[in-house]
Amino acid sequence: MPTSRAAGGVRTGDGISGQELARAMDRDELSMCYQPQFDLETGRLVGFEALLRWTSPLRGAVPPDLFVPVAEREGLINRIGDWVLRQALGEAAGWPSDLSVAVNLSPAQLNDPALARRVTMLLAAFGLAPSRLEIEITESAGDLASPLARRTLAALRAAGVRIAMDDFGAGSSSLERLASLPFDRIKLDRALVSGMAPGNRRDVIVQAVAALGRSLGVPVTAEGVETGEQLDRVRQAGCQTVQGFLFGRPLPAAAMAIPRASRSVPRRVRGGAVVAAIRNDRR
Repeated sequence: MPTSRAAGGVRTGDGISGQELARAMDRDELSMCYQPQFDLETGRLVGFEALLRWTSPLRGAVPPDLFVPVAEREGLINRIGDWVLRQALGEAAGWPSDLSVAVNLSPAQLNDPALARRVTMLLAAFGLAPSRLEIEITESAGDLASPLARRTLAALRAAGVRIAMDDFGAGSSSLERLASLPFDRIKLDRALVSGMAPGNRRDVIVQAVAALGRSLGVPVTAEGVETGEQLDRVRQAGCQTVQGFLFGRPLPAAAMAIPRASRSVPRRVRGGAVVAAIRNDRR
């Protein structure tokens, strides 16, 4: 867990309270960044993952894994989650219609019986096709077992929203989740991708998951791709889409450049140069 000190001498994650987090929302300290995702077969830019950030004047940059549990415990998660959805859908509404946006949802939000209705209302308000929204749920989340969470997922999927299992391989119940819940995508945990090498266990596991995805008709995304070698490994393993620092770091919307036409992911990255960076041409 991060323990770095911000300029004010306070450790980043020490003693975050619900009151402090609520004030952060009121003071517009929360923001969104977006990381690009690419189709490995066609090389097209296919969408962005929306990532929540908190920059505190006292603590500095606070990672979501430190403040999201506080939001869940203090009853702030629906307020924050709705804000995230409004921001992400509002940005996506201005993108070309073939680009999607992926939003991480706290498992606790799935136990809100009104969530699916709010999501569909927001989609309608922004004029966004439901198929352009992908909801990401961490596969190890225990709250997914509740009947209400399952009904919420089913309602979102019936409305046309896609559901992705995030961090696949990080928990102990991945296969059971795939068998029992209606996922439309598998996102591999970055630890599996970073540890891939020819013939090692992680390489074999990624190949097996990609084959499983093909059998289920569920595409597989490799997260955390940072090197050309990792790109080659996940391509050879059979993953369909990819994201990671090799293709672009998460950026605020104001700093993003949405290309007029998708450009290809290179077959190789030579000399360590990141030749797959997003071009600076705007619509």
